[in-house]
Amino acid sequence: MSQTRRDILRMGASLGFGALVPRTLLAATSSPISIVASVANVQLAPSDYPKTEVWGFNGQMPGTEIRVKQGDRIVRRFVNELPQASSVHWHGLRIDNAMDGVSGLTQDAVPPGEAFDYEFAATDAGTYWYHAHNRSMEQVARGLYGALIVEETEPVDVDREEVLILDDWLLNPETAQLDPEFDAPHDRSHAGRRGNYIATNGTAETELPVKANERLRLRLINAANARIFLLGLSGFDGWVMAYDGMPLEVPEKVEGDFLLAPGQRVDLFVDVTAEVGEVAHLVRFDDETGASQAAFPVEAAESSTPRRTSPVSLPANPNMSVPGTQSAKRFELKMEGGAMGSLRSATLEGEKTSFRKMVAANQFWSFNGVVGMTDAPLAELSSGETARVKIHNDTVFPHAMHLHGMHFREILENDEMGPLRDTILVFGDETREIAFVANNPGKWLFHCHMLAHAASGMATWINVT
Repeated sequence: MSQTRRDILRMGASLGFGALVPRTLLAATSSPISIVASVANVQLAPSDYPKTEVWGFNGQMPGTEIRVKQGDRIVRRFVNELPQASSVHWHGLRIDNAMDGVSGLTQDAVPPGEAFDYEFAATDAGTYWYHAHNRSMEQVARGLYGALIVEETEPVDVDREEVLILDDWLLNPETAQLDPEFDAPHDRSHAGRRGNYIATNGTAETELPVKANERLRLRLINAANARIFLLGLSGFDGWVMAYDGMPLEVPEKVEGDFLLAPGQRVDLFVDVTAEVGEVAHLVRFDDETGASQAAFPVEAAESSTPRRTSPVSLPANPNMSVPGTQSAKRFELKMEGGAMGSLRSATLEGEKTSFRKMVAANQFWSFNGVVGMTDAPLAELSSGETARVKIHNDTVFPHAMHLHGMHFREILENDEMGPLRDTILVFGDETREIAFVANNPGKWLFHCHMLAHAASGMATWINVT
């Protein structure tokens, strides 16, 4: 494991607790199904702890899973029973701009006691998620998220699948209540809000019984505010089938560890190679040690012989190519600021401001010398144009840059193209370049998904006309 990875992945003390079992919604019918955001008390910590107050969709944490078939229309009535205004973002789905759920950019935040109807087509199969997008650092940290699964039109060759939402929670170890300091300057200026309780689907002790030689599809979602998960497999042969919902042309064999940044997803096909009576694991690496993120006890044999062959690729989604990169419009995004950074001044609310004054305003980061959203977009594009954005991370911290409404490919050496994604992890003092086709009209947010960073300056937008 590299020094950089050791620096960003610190072990949090796990309390260990049970969780409510999510229910699955059916595909949308003629009348909208409600997703209700409300305060809920759930037994997160062990039974000798009090229940933890969270904010959840439909009183659950994670929120109710939404599962549809590719091509279905999703119709959901968002009902806000929170003490704050809120909205819902459908993370990773390429949908109409008016349905993207970004308060202040694509819609007004929904006030307490009111509702908003979302309706859009699920054109892309894959693993996605939905989460609050007003005061996101606080509302997502309180539990406002859930899985959104778009199944392929034809069954894929697996015996079963599991959706695993990875997260960490900052809990008081005595009361099991959430730390209420959601605007803590240290979190905003450093690596972000990192929890001391690391969970999968709301529990630190996830166990999913399996059969020897069984082939599973694991849909992994990183819903954490800031934690970058370094993961590996034990007792499995595995292949990466898709990143951020977008299938790979050729599955990638899992060899060693892999990273999952906030907002990112990965679809794995895994064959159980552990024997009956043994336990396979999704392993999380913290510093030099490994821990079980999810355990898979092997209780019986599925078949006498394993597949042990690379799976067939998932069917491609529409519009996955990114042509015209040589003649593309080019833009640059320079990240500056944060603790131990070199930023001396930036434009804050239209005025040139010293870093000292930025700190006093609890703002710490800038894009191209500007703190937060600007009147003019980072890029002004016509529908169908190809764009390239070179991202310079002139800070000491990693940032997970998420583009709404479109997916991109990283431009690698010799102009080779990486896999289609919607979130890219850029380490400190690193430069990465992405390219995308602006094929979805509207105002699209482009921000760091370390949500404390977005709240303190790291957000811009792209306009497609």
